[in-house]
Amino acid sequence: MRERLFLFDTTLRDGAQTQGVDFSIEDKSQIARALDLLGIDYIEGGFPGANPTDTEFFAHPPQLTHARLTAFGMTKRAGRSAANDPALSAVMDARTECACLVGKASRYQVEVALEISLNDNLDNISQSIAAVVAKGREALFDAEHFFDGYRQDPEYALDCLRAAHEAGARWLVLCDTNGGTMPEQVERIVGQVRSKLTEAGLGIHAHNDTGQAVAVSLAAVRAGARQIQGTLNGLGERCGNANLLTLIANLMLKEDYAHAYELGIGMTELAQLTHVSRLLDEILNRAPDRHAPYVGTSAFAHKGGLHSAAVLKDPGTYEHVPPHVVGNARKILVSDQAGRSTVLARLAQYGIDLDAKDERITRLLEEVKRREFLGYAYDGAEASFELLARRALGQVPDYFDVESFRVIVERRHNARAELMTVSEAVVKLKVSGEILHNVATGNGPVNALDAALRKDLGVYSSFLADLSLVDYKVRILTSGTEAVTRVMVESADGQGRRWSTVGVSANIVDASFEALSESICYKLFRDGAGA
Repeated sequence: MRERLFLFDTTLRDGAQTQGVDFSIEDKSQIARALDLLGIDYIEGGFPGANPTDTEFFAHPPQLTHARLTAFGMTKRAGRSAANDPALSAVMDARTECACLVGKASRYQVEVALEISLNDNLDNISQSIAAVVAKGREALFDAEHFFDGYRQDPEYALDCLRAAHEAGARWLVLCDTNGGTMPEQVERIVGQVRSKLTEAGLGIHAHNDTGQAVAVSLAAVRAGARQIQGTLNGLGERCGNANLLTLIANLMLKEDYAHAYELGIGMTELAQLTHVSRLLDEILNRAPDRHAPYVGTSAFAHKGGLHSAAVLKDPGTYEHVPPHVVGNARKILVSDQAGRSTVLARLAQYGIDLDAKDERITRLLEEVKRREFLGYAYDGAEASFELLARRALGQVPDYFDVESFRVIVERRHNARAELMTVSEAVVKLKVSGEILHNVATGNGPVNALDAALRKDLGVYSSFLADLSLVDYKVRILTSGTEAVTRVMVESADGQGRRWSTVGVSANIVDASFEALSESICYKLFRDGAGA
């Protein structure tokens, strides 16, 4: 019989400590609902009383159907009773089923950081957990700095766990707080704790400072931990936390774990992993990690001609799991390494079925190699390749013609004598036989061009309402004053779709304009404009 493992997500609390991450109340609610639908057992919502956002979130928590919303806080301070500690009271007053309290489990941390006696720390742990239990809440104890503390003074680290367990804590979570403990050390120590605290529920909270948080978490499971804490996409302070999505996929798809353990997640929910990962990135307004395990856009991407041909015959050759089981998809990338089979495979993904001997395949492959020699790169600009291929087959309408464009960058003082830089772009277009003059300003020449290009596209304007530019990359391909520049533009729409286009020129503005134009054409084609 398989043992049940419990998943504890701390994206909304630990993940919020990531540099550059600042969740709004609506962000937190949206993420919590997505985690609930995924089948996560516990969702740590934040630290009530610590800041207005967390306090308001717990005052009006989202409705969850599966997960147990958990409030995070600290054990009481020495010299106060549990009832008279304001920080602990805020946690106790939160409208949650569970409370997770963090306390020191390291002799060094108690003596140096807290500057209290070892017994006072044990009393703080015991009384705080007991107060949570007395309120009818499920209590969890985060044993901070546990692994460092255990190596320094094993007996005291265990005493901290015993104090929480005897006070009624359902879970004792062993924290690798600085992320420096190796997987084999974690497995050994968790096994020793398991042998001494046979009735306690053990959890693991690993940080990723050595790049091994997932491995550390799996090592703890092998040794007896039955709750795993982590964050979506591995968010967290410094190098982040254990990536909960990677852990879920490993536990459900890797034989040794799948046969021994079960989660509160089925295969239907597993197929939502990629969606949930990208939803978080959308909320954070950042580009997804292309190379993230299981869910990255490059996780099942194949570039080399031999690799592409082999994976079509036997996907297991270069794919350790079928991409669809985690909601992802295989990508056959086209580059100057591509052969005929690669191009055919890529076209098949677009729904284009051509005979291998079709001369159009030969011409398309030659065109790809010619253009990549000039500086184009299609392995990272799939939308541009699809347009190139479909144009070769006569499948893309001529939506608009650019007659001319001009960009002016002016640096001047405004009415308040403040120095400012203003960019203005003028684009002359022909759409359905009509000449359109678009003028727009922006915070830079590319932004101004983007605004002017889609300010008025006549009959096609309505298709662009939800189009946005989300990333812009420039690479100088050759040195000198006449360097060739490649611009990659990533765009998105209101349906959550993302695509990349490329432009190449000796002029960075010209290259940018080409990539922007391609992006608009791709959006129009995908939405069936002019069909």
